[in-house]
Amino acid sequence: MIQVRRAESPEDVRACLRLRWTVFVEEQGVRPSEEVDAHDQADAVHALALIDGVPCGAARFIFSSPGVAKIQRMAVIDDVRKRGVGRALLAFLEEEARRRGAVRFTLWAQTHARPFYQRAGYSAEGPEFDDAGIPHVSMSKPA
Repeated sequence: MIQVRRAESPEDVRACLRLRWTVFVEEQGVRPSEEVDAHDQADAVHALALIDGVPCGAARFIFSSPGVAKIQRMAVIDDVRKRGVGRALLAFLEEEARRRGAVRFTLWAQTHARPFYQRAGYSAEGPEFDDAGIPHVSMSKPA
């Protein structure tokens, strides 16, 4: 069973950062200096996904402007992908952001994940671009 909760304790936030490190730095080769930023300890709302109590996914959002929640750092470890963890994380973050006043969601999707976000109602905006050495596309949808 997938459980998603807000990462409020320092231990939960550390679990989110460890999962992101595993996916982005170790698996995808993102430079460590590009993975963690000031939002992690300041204004990001972190979500932690667990299967049978074991952390397996993490994501966050920030408000990039009033009413606009930017979903970021969606990371699901490889051995549980395609089991609904990403969908559960995204739904949780969207609901939490709506509760806090979001009227629009934005994100930068790795191009291979574009179909995942399209199935969740996001539309691509503009051309592909590079972020941390990985092709991305900007996407958004109304909240």
